[in-house]
Amino acid sequence: MAVAIAILTFAPVRLGNLVSIRLEENLTRPGGHDRPCVLAFAHYDVKNRLPLQYPFDEDLTAPIDEYILDFRSSVLRGSNDLWLFPGESGGCKDARAFSSQITKRIHKATGLIITVHQFRHSAAAIYLRHHPGDYETVRRILGHSSITTTTKFYCALETMWANERFGDIVRKQMTFRPEAA
Repeated sequence: MAVAIAILTFAPVRLGNLVSIRLEENLTRPGGHDRPCVLAFAHYDVKNRLPLQYPFDEDLTAPIDEYILDFRSSVLRGSNDLWLFPGESGGCKDARAFSSQITKRIHKATGLIITVHQFRHSAAAIYLRHHPGDYETVRRILGHSSITTTTKFYCALETMWANERFGDIVRKQMTFRPEAA
């Protein structure tokens, strides 16, 4: 669960892509065996037919390596499948079951209920909070084919933040004068 949550935190992919991650195909090390991983999906594996690529750093690659080396083999049950998250009866993990397990694990650890899909919304909100108006980057992070989709979902959130910033400006311009009260 920890590796799936870490991946979603840095690569907010759709659930179908998460469960279908294959070693040496989607999760690779283009720089060599001792270099960080890159998670990539070809256009034909993505809902909107846009290729996705997420470079991971060493801090994210380390727990992925630990999971692959120390824990993944026990789930494989003798199989040599290349799924990062293998299922119990061959193939990859069942998407609905995996999604539920992730949500339950997050809830147990934090008390929050966060679905796999909400990682995508969180990624957009976090990025836009730091880079207001940069919908193009959010579009690329989420793999939206149209900027219209991105702005439709996240413009209202930015409107709220813009109004907060405006209120801060107004408050700073106001001078409190107790004698005028």
